[in-house]
Amino acid sequence: MSESSYDLSFDFLRVVEAAAIAAARTMGQGERDHSDDVAVQTMRKVMETIPMRGTIVIGEGERDEAPMLYIGEQVGQGAQDYPAVDIAVDPLEGTNLCATGSANAIAVLAAAEKGGLLHAPDIFMNKIVVGPSVKGAVDLDAPVRDNLNAIAKRLNRKVEDLTIVVLERPRHRKLIQDIRDCGARIRLISDGDLSAGISAAVAGSGVHALMGIGGGPEGVITAAAMKCLNGEMQARFVLKEQLEMPEDQAKIADGLVERMQAMGISDPSRVYDTNELAPGQKIIFAACGVTDGTILRGVRFFGHGKRTQSLIMTTERKSVRFIDTVHVEGGPDAFVRFDRM
Repeated sequence: MSESSYDLSFDFLRVVEAAAIAAARTMGQGERDHSDDVAVQTMRKVMETIPMRGTIVIGEGERDEAPMLYIGEQVGQGAQDYPAVDIAVDPLEGTNLCATGSANAIAVLAAAEKGGLLHAPDIFMNKIVVGPSVKGAVDLDAPVRDNLNAIAKRLNRKVEDLTIVVLERPRHRKLIQDIRDCGARIRLISDGDLSAGISAAVAGSGVHALMGIGGGPEGVITAAAMKCLNGEMQARFVLKEQLEMPEDQAKIADGLVERMQAMGISDPSRVYDTNELAPGQKIIFAACGVTDGTILRGVRFFGHGKRTQSLIMTTERKSVRFIDTVHVEGGPDAFVRFDRM
């Protein structure tokens, strides 16, 4: 990005579109691993065509666990005069959502200049995400009631009029009860807190905040989106001993603190803000709907092609683009079908 003025935005659009289309062909088949696999393979294949020296800093896991798009993998055409780019990917955010045909599955990536995205291990992260109007008013360590009152005050509405998104997990029993005790409404989601976080920063989505513990890698990608949307995110990594639920503790491997230190995270208890999670000055965020969601429509297939809806955002140009694309296939008799999304 710094070595070249070439705009990679629409190259990354092609990447997420291709991954979304591949995943959408598996929608509702009940094979979450297969859906994820085709999205990963397709995303990797398209990335190889991009004029960049890309490094995956958040991906499908460590090299031994992920054959493709693993942390540290080099992607792109790789010529020395091409820009060096750090990339965080989630080829299919909401694998269960795609497998069951549920809402809000997306293909997503964030990119920045070298060092522009925090290298986050694949563990839990406690998060709060709000939109531009609430920026500076919330505190991850504050009581739920205080944060809800602050959000309501900034939005000039009652707490009872707020809608807070929370992942439906046993670990969130107390959080859910605290929100309900304050009178706010809750939208429980089974998966996909990345897309929910974006919704919290987009006016008119009907979502006013995201709260709770979700994935750390997804948190960094969400922070990149917040940089583009002028929203705010605060987050802290969650260690095994900080989780009350045994099923959650089992997902965190021993030796994690050492791994975090190797990735440059010296204080695991630190609260990160948006700019610390995504410090880059030239951030590109790209997402494409796989299934219908709050922000994006899912892939539509028809006789002569398919139709996608995507979101491209950049900090450098301060632009947010919603892109509706018809991908035409077939011979000379192919036609473009128009219907309102």
